[in-house]
Amino acid sequence: MIRDTSAQDRKIALPKSRKKYFVWGGVAAAVLVAGVLLLPAAARLMSADSSASSARLRIAEVKRGNLVRDVSVQGKVVAAFSPTLYARSGGTVTLDIQAGDKVKKGDVLAVVDSPELTNKLKQEQATLDSLGLEVERATIANRKLEAATKMAYEQAMIDRQTSERELERNTKAFERGAQPEMEVLRAKDALAKARLSESNAQQNMQLDRDTLAFELKTKRFALDRQKLLVEDLARQVDELKMRSPVDGQVGQLLVQQRANVAANAGVLTVIDLSAYEIEVQVPEVFAHDLGPGMAAEIQDANGKYSGEVSAISPEVVDGQVTGRIRFGEKRPDGLRQNQRLTTRILMDEHPNVLMVERGPFVDTGAGRVAYIVRGGMAERTPIQVGATSLNAVEIVSGVKEGDRIVISGTDQFNGAQRVALN
Repeated sequence: MIRDTSAQDRKIALPKSRKKYFVWGGVAAAVLVAGVLLLPAAARLMSADSSASSARLRIAEVKRGNLVRDVSVQGKVVAAFSPTLYARSGGTVTLDIQAGDKVKKGDVLAVVDSPELTNKLKQEQATLDSLGLEVERATIANRKLEAATKMAYEQAMIDRQTSERELERNTKAFERGAQPEMEVLRAKDALAKARLSESNAQQNMQLDRDTLAFELKTKRFALDRQKLLVEDLARQVDELKMRSPVDGQVGQLLVQQRANVAANAGVLTVIDLSAYEIEVQVPEVFAHDLGPGMAAEIQDANGKYSGEVSAISPEVVDGQVTGRIRFGEKRPDGLRQNQRLTTRILMDEHPNVLMVERGPFVDTGAGRVAYIVRGGMAERTPIQVGATSLNAVEIVSGVKEGDRIVISGTDQFNGAQRVALN
């Protein structure tokens, strides 16, 4: 066997090292500190029904302020006044303009040729002229008759005066014995007859004058009535020239050139370029809160403009209600028909209320429940929601100013009463 050197080896005793005690002491201290720090979190996790990552949540603070209840909708620019011109009578239409032409108030845009209405005007005008001649003829005849009755009255008056002188002469002759009494009596009878004739002539003159005046008045009434009829027909004939009621622009042509149209048929539309409004479609849920006169804000690329609600339709179509918003004193330049603008209708204001940023929590909890964050824990708390606006919601009860509410992401809580946030 080959001999090794194991017999020569000698075990040397090393001095004891304290390093390992420091290492183990450091480890024990770290474990103790970690236990102290993690104990609350562990306790929170033990008391929570669930846990969630705060990075996936949106948390907002409850503040006190003025909540403006509003609704924001898209609208399109429309003409506030866009009249349609109708044919007053049937006939052939001659258009003097094209769609899109600029027009002034009173410009003739189209003419309807109506032979029936034109001929009727001519006939009634001829009747008017005939009645005018009848009135003139009656006036002349009245003057002649008045002259004749006046002459008869004057003749009767002369006869009475003659009878009076004859009676006076016969009376003097009788008193002197130159005339018999019979002649005096005969003269008295003649005077009485003359006086009666004078009285009758005077009455007849007055009656004839009244009769002639009544007949002339009747003829003049007929003449005036005919004048009104002719004036009305002349107005209708003049309205065959269809004039623009506003300064604006020709909109849509509803008939073709030289088309034959019926009475009251639409011919064309005119757009008033000086008066624009915004037509909006508001969701039905806001319909009962809207009303004419409410303030509104209109926004385009150049800024915001004031306005007000001018009309709300009483009809709901496809879950929406049509409304009109009128511009205030100032409006954007260069507006165009059917241009899209953003509008905000201010329905009402609630001053000095507790409110929080609006979020999905309102719908998720049906406005009755919210998760309030306290010390890393989100607690399910009953609340009562009040008025809501586009960006905020009023909290009537269940919270106080400064509380923090989870406004988004509560769907991952699954209805837990307490949720630990990490």
